[in-house]
Amino acid sequence: MKLKEQLLRLCTEYVKQRTERLEKSIRELEHDLGNEIKSSAGDKYETSREMINTEINKLQNQLQEFKKLNEVLNLIANRKPSASIQLGSIVKTNQANYFIAIPAGEIALENEKFYAIGLNSPIGKLLLGKQIGESIVFQDKKISIKEVV
Repeated sequence: MKLKEQLLRLCTEYVKQRTERLEKSIRELEHDLGNEIKSSAGDKYETSREMINTEINKLQNQLQEFKKLNEVLNLIANRKPSASIQLGSIVKTNQANYFIAIPAGEIALENEKFYAIGLNSPIGKLLLGKQIGESIVFQDKKISIKEVV
């Protein structure tokens, strides 16, 4: 399996795990909401229900964000390689290796570490459009681009 395919698979698994965890939490909260018994202290009941609803809404927003990340990964799967850094590029530098995709953090693969980052990340913005041999300055460090796949 190609390096890009492996990185994509691991990022997809990252999104899938988080999505499943969020969906499970939402189901549990909805169950709790259904079991909430109205007590004689009406205000306490309403406050508790509102807190559960607020938490459900927060989790649903997070779930939507992960669905958007999954859409980004689907876009990457169909992109052709380019000499300049774009969404889906694997970038090897003198400092670190990056997979320009989604913010999934560090990925260890084939005895190398890659940082899955989004295009909107500070370093992603600096790398966008650059090519082999070019450099960027990030946090007062010069980063030279050695390879773009």
